[in-house]
Amino acid sequence: MKTKVAIIGSGNIGTDLMTKIVGSSKSLEMAAFVGIDPASDGLRRAAKFGVPYTSAGIGGLLKMPGFDDIRIVFDATSAKTHHHHDAVLRSHGKTLVDLTPAAIGPYTIPAVNGDANVRLPNINMVTCGGQATIPIVAAVGKVAKVRYAEIVASIASKSAGPGTRANIDEFTETTCRAICEIGGAERGKAIIVLNPAEPPMIMRDTVYCLTDEADRDAITKSVEDMVDRVQQYAPGYRLKQAVQFESVKLRVPELGGDACGLKTSVFLEVQGAGHYLPTYAGNLDIMTCAALQIGEKVAVRA
Repeated sequence: MKTKVAIIGSGNIGTDLMTKIVGSSKSLEMAAFVGIDPASDGLRRAAKFGVPYTSAGIGGLLKMPGFDDIRIVFDATSAKTHHHHDAVLRSHGKTLVDLTPAAIGPYTIPAVNGDANVRLPNINMVTCGGQATIPIVAAVGKVAKVRYAEIVASIASKSAGPGTRANIDEFTETTCRAICEIGGAERGKAIIVLNPAEPPMIMRDTVYCLTDEADRDAITKSVEDMVDRVQQYAPGYRLKQAVQFESVKLRVPELGGDACGLKTSVFLEVQGAGHYLPTYAGNLDIMTCAALQIGEKVAVRA
């Protein structure tokens, strides 16, 4: 029997996740889709799929006939709103998978620590940039201690809806913390770029790691193995070019001054699956792919 789930948020991320669950999940069943705009395309799609839905927000969810049978709730709204949702739904014994940068629950990236938090009441999926880049920081960290890691996530401006734009500050703060807590770096920095180019470009990510001199072949192998792991649930994730290395001496304010060592540069791109969103919106696709992966792990461990 499939585990019944709900999604709150009828925007791009919530609708794409619903489409994935309806179309491919072997362990999850859509029991409710929740929005606040009756005219949203997401709610229209829910009706088309035959998924129970409400435009009355979380209050409407609580009143739905099948609410008691729902075990997992995916929150695809905003960091601020998630705090309220967590307080309400946790009191009803629901497991929350948080696709906002609220970071109430522990940071979770399937390829890095996907099994560690599946029994907890709130699981945070970091950010799209975090899902794409932190696995690489962790891969480098398996070979050498990462003293500093910097990630730059460049996404198509058209893929950044109102929810994404409202969360920009939380994006940088949450990703930066997760670079250290999950990636293992001593210090970290996260930058997001909304690229207005036409036609829209797919998600591009750059990861810089500073370590002491280390085995470059071992780092390359670790990075390539990690890319393979991420591809198991996000097939559009790939290396754009070979891993680059440079022995450097540079000024890193986050480390308090000059630093010497090995600079590892990794260049990635993420192409979306095109289930609901355009294929250039790899930033949103990797979030929904990761959330689906964690939701299925929670269901298996029920």
